[in-house]
Amino acid sequence: MKALRFNKFGDPVEVLRIERVPEPLPGPEEVLVRVHAASLNPSDVKNVQGNFKKTTLPRIPGQDFAGVIIAGNKEMIGQEIWAAGGDIGFTRDGSHAEYIVIPKKAARPKPKSLSMSEAASVGINFITAYLGLLDRAGLEDGETLLVTGAAGGVGSSVSKIAKLKSARVIGVDRRPIDPERARRMGIDLALSSESDDIVRRTREFTGGKGVDVLFDCVGGPLFETAINSLGVGGRQVNITSVGDRRVCFDLLDFHHRQLTLFGVDTAKLDIVACGNILESIRPGFEDGRLTPPEINRTYSLDDVIEAYRQVAKGAAKGKIVLTFQP
Repeated sequence: MKALRFNKFGDPVEVLRIERVPEPLPGPEEVLVRVHAASLNPSDVKNVQGNFKKTTLPRIPGQDFAGVIIAGNKEMIGQEIWAAGGDIGFTRDGSHAEYIVIPKKAARPKPKSLSMSEAASVGINFITAYLGLLDRAGLEDGETLLVTGAAGGVGSSVSKIAKLKSARVIGVDRRPIDPERARRMGIDLALSSESDDIVRRTREFTGGKGVDVLFDCVGGPLFETAINSLGVGGRQVNITSVGDRRVCFDLLDFHHRQLTLFGVDTAKLDIVACGNILESIRPGFEDGRLTPPEINRTYSLDDVIEAYRQVAKGAAKGKIVLTFQP
């Protein structure tokens, strides 16, 4: 089969190679999946660059995909599935190849309403949003949420999942979000971190209370602004820190307002655990309450290194998806 592989860490353009490798064979509790589509995440690029200590080499990268089971458990052959994981592409071969072997417990039915490309684009973004927003912060019906990096992959997924809880959503991004796009993402108030007073506008929107939950996809320069936007008893989720990884905030204020801070890292979830989350959100896609990310462009496996280059330099806006000829 054809697969994208790297034998050392470095610049994706320099270390990635499209190679012919043996087709993997499924074990007793595994299935072989023909990959129809696989998405490309910033974390895949960072993996190739050597930012994850757990990665073992040589390795096929790729965390998200959708495809058809062609071997393994006889009762499952022919099923259309979707999957993602914090282990595939890191400690086991990933989805940027024509075939992938996964545990049969991780092979969850793809939403019938989504194409293969759409299903492949959901993966880690929505899993991160679900884990932070519902599992950790415990967003409740009717609460108010602020999400930073709202136009990004995780941020837009957070807003959409929040709407399952009828939450009011404030979306903050560096540049103003187009009103129609904000509406599609479920954002009730769109703000710019460059031109708006986030704390003041948030207080106005919430009648002076502050938000119940804050999902920070930026960290660094926005961390203190974010935490100051929380109301009493507020919960904040952080998944990264852009720029400076060290942040400052008023610890006594944090204590008096009875705030809670959660760190979320989906790299700790294997493909089976991620499959359980995908199964939880599948009904939302099938009944139309959830929509997949906007796909910016599709690439073939032959052109995948160029796709990595685009993501590495920050030129890709929207989701990048690799498609494979069946």
